[in-house]
Amino acid sequence: MNYRKAYEWGKIRLEVADVPEEALNARLLLEHVCNTCHNDLYVNSERRLTEDEEREYENLIRLRAQRVPLQHLTGHQEFMGLDFIVNRDVLIPRQDTEILVEEALIAVSDSDRVLDLCTGSGCVLLSLMCFKNNIIGVGSDISEAALKVAKENYERLSVRINGKASFIKSDVYENITGVYDVILANPPYIKSSDIEQLMPEVRDHDPILALDGGEDGLDIYRRIIDGCDTHLENEGKLIMEIGFDQAQDVMDILEENYFDDIRIIKDLAGLDRVVYARKER
Repeated sequence: MNYRKAYEWGKIRLEVADVPEEALNARLLLEHVCNTCHNDLYVNSERRLTEDEEREYENLIRLRAQRVPLQHLTGHQEFMGLDFIVNRDVLIPRQDTEILVEEALIAVSDSDRVLDLCTGSGCVLLSLMCFKNNIIGVGSDISEAALKVAKENYERLSVRINGKASFIKSDVYENITGVYDVILANPPYIKSSDIEQLMPEVRDHDPILALDGGEDGLDIYRRIIDGCDTHLENEGKLIMEIGFDQAQDVMDILEENYFDDIRIIKDLAGLDRVVYARKER
């Protein structure tokens, strides 16, 4: 099978399986298997796949048709222009979460102490550290498997980082010591009753600990905000991703806990995506 025919075959298989963006998925999986780029579809379309390449590509297409996420098949996801290792132990970094990092880049100063709760792959903290200097960063997560991924990403990106990061197993603040200038979080915020309605790529393959926010989706927000009393400096900044319909509820919790300068930042689709707040003196 040549390169062009392999791509067309993969695209049709994914289309029949109702996989979103079937053409893009077929191409990216082919590039992953053959170690090629987008241009090869046009300039090397007659190149024949080896037997091993053909076998691997067919297997990956079969798995993608079963709605295994593309990123779990390739093992990588681009985020903030950086390449992150991902697997089923971490939430796949999404473009919407770049809004959180972009807001943090404005709020964080060089040499700040930054705590990233629910760090997962480490994409938020490590992206920030790639663009700021001398950050003392701590990433925490309840999952040891997720922390293993975060540490691997830290090692891979260390040549771009001018600062120091450490990763701690902790249920929110359980094992956290010290006080921070900025606290970041992309916590689980899906209502428990809504989990079954998610896309199969998310529902069946993302870790449930990274999704389930409790009955009203606000469990972790309450714990994060309450713990800021002892772990966030006076006038320190708290920046968190939120669900599109959670802005008012999270703002109310922040106001009850003596935060001010509370702002909601929208994503590119115009939906509420990130909340910023500053702790009062």
